[in-house]
Amino acid sequence: MQALNLKDGGVYVDGTLGGAGHSYQILNRTKNTKLIGIDRDNDALQAAGKRLEVFGDRAILCKGNFCEVSRILKEKNISGIDGALLDLGVSSYQLDNGERGFSYNHNARLDMRMDKTSGISAYDVVNTYKKEELTAIFRDYGEEKFASAIASRIVSARETKPVETTFELVELIKAGIPARARREGGHPAKRTFQAIRIEVNDELNSLKQAVKDFFDLLNPGGRLAIITFHSLEDRIVKTAFNEYCKGCTCPPDFPICVCGNKPKGKLVFRKPVTAGDEELECNSRSSCAKLRAIEKI
Repeated sequence: MQALNLKDGGVYVDGTLGGAGHSYQILNRTKNTKLIGIDRDNDALQAAGKRLEVFGDRAILCKGNFCEVSRILKEKNISGIDGALLDLGVSSYQLDNGERGFSYNHNARLDMRMDKTSGISAYDVVNTYKKEELTAIFRDYGEEKFASAIASRIVSARETKPVETTFELVELIKAGIPARARREGGHPAKRTFQAIRIEVNDELNSLKQAVKDFFDLLNPGGRLAIITFHSLEDRIVKTAFNEYCKGCTCPPDFPICVCGNKPKGKLVFRKPVTAGDEELECNSRSSCAKLRAIEKI
């Protein structure tokens, strides 16, 4: 909330509405503001609608991917916003709802779609992608050292029968990781599940598009705040923000600037904000979170 520098009468976008925790705070701390909440998940939209109904028509909820923000706002006749928030990755509700197939701690049919009504599912990825494709996904999106071995186990297993559930997949992942490595660094399936989820929901490409579109929509003085949960997301956000803050690109030995480039934004925090000890005690999922924010000049 501090990063957004909230003001009365503004227009704000919560691109990852989820349970509406952030949206509620934005509306509750301001007067005469409009909040556009975007989410791909019908369950989230329904729950958020109930939580935000106290604010009446100040809350406008829209189904969609946050990378579609330009289209969504155009349909609402909104040309500029005073702030926006993205809280990336899978929501706590989706993780805790075992039947959605996001969690390696709940047995369910493989799915992992943030929008249950469209797109490919984790079942499709696991059972139809070639070994080389699976290896690349696990390596690039999960930063999994044993990507090839895990992919081999999956491809071999599905020759007998499809891999249908999260627990079946967990056992195949464990089988592809040496015993010593399984005892280190948390749950052995964490990286592979992350990789499949990113592939299913096209998360990184969506993020690249969204950062550009959200920044373009900001009014001067408006702020974009993004919470990331792994290095791939954070790298995209950090790189984009640094580009917007970059001014002159002329070689250092040029006596005067000839490029004419000026910064389009300025960082709100010099370094990303992370959870403190108090938050970590009551919210262990915040341990990987990084908050970055930029203000448009």
